[in-house]
Amino acid sequence: MTVWFVTHAEPVVEPRRPIGSWGLSAVGRARAAAWRAPVARVIASTERKAVETAELVAGGAAVEQDPALVEVDRSATGYLPFDEFDAVVDAFFDRPSESVRGWERAVDAQERIVAAVRALAGPGAGSGAGGGVVLVSHGAVGALLLASLTGEPVARTHEQPGMGSVLTLDPVSWRLLSGWKRLPLPA
Repeated sequence: MTVWFVTHAEPVVEPRRPIGSWGLSAVGRARAAAWRAPVARVIASTERKAVETAELVAGGAAVEQDPALVEVDRSATGYLPFDEFDAVVDAFFDRPSESVRGWERAVDAQERIVAAVRALAGPGAGSGAGGGVVLVSHGAVGALLLASLTGEPVARTHEQPGMGSVLTLDPVSWRLLSGWKRLPLPA
């Protein structure tokens, strides 16, 4: 069985709205629509940008939602300007056992995303047509998942190359099949 772990594509950043309610930008919609899920079973985080990405990559197939696939809980700070956000992300990855500015700890988010992937796609979870499942989630938890799959420490070096990226894994042997690849923009 193969799992395609897809991160949501580029959103419209709306600083005054809760991050989980942000939808996709025109570029994000185009990127997500340019890639099709290779199986019928698509499961998304409950955040709007992930659901919209999942609906586009599913190409009309039903999309399930699972709250365990959500991004790192950063509701303590909400939106942060880029430079401030980037510094907090550095600290989040550098100190995974600490809550940085009230954010969910990296070790807790990693435990949650690993458990979610195993529950949704591991042995006994069933699979979609074609023997696999597409999970649409978020970049930071994807980096934490990648660290688990490679047996390496939590580090920012595991981050996706950009929003709207995909990696593949075997949930039974718990190994990485391919690293991050960016979903293409249409020509």
